[in-house]
Amino acid sequence: MRTTLDLSPLLRSSIGFENLSRLMDLASRATDGDTAYPPYNIEKLGEDSYRITMAVAGFAPSELDITVQENMLVVTGRAAPEAEGAERHYLHRGIAKRNFERRFQLADVIKVTGASFENGLLNIALVREVPEHKKPRKIEIGSGSTPQVTIEGEQAQAA
Repeated sequence: MRTTLDLSPLLRSSIGFENLSRLMDLASRATDGDTAYPPYNIEKLGEDSYRITMAVAGFAPSELDITVQENMLVVTGRAAPEAEGAERHYLHRGIAKRNFERRFQLADVIKVTGASFENGLLNIALVREVPEHKKPRKIEIGSGSTPQVTIEGEQAQAA
């Protein structure tokens, strides 16, 4: 029997990371039940923009909560109890509506910019904002004829 290594669970729960060891650590802590519900997509929309789309059929926007704390995006769904007298009797129940909590590890430079809910899909907008001091910058190479600058305090101590 031939087995293949599927890395897709490692790549879908982190955004803005290319650090495989951190992804492996996160995947080793996850259980199979954590990755199944609700289904979601992570899209790269542009150079610095991403979108997470979660299928949350049956949930109202008031039953969903989105929190960002210390580079962790947490999406929680709590099904509201049915109103008294509105109890339903299902012959087949294929649309799951159970409580969930989905966590996404974000890189330091990823910021959540907004969320929308349309047609049973929760869309979370993300953008990569790299601070100026972390961006690559070009360093000019000077010629060897530039004079060395000596600080007076060092010159006095050397004498």
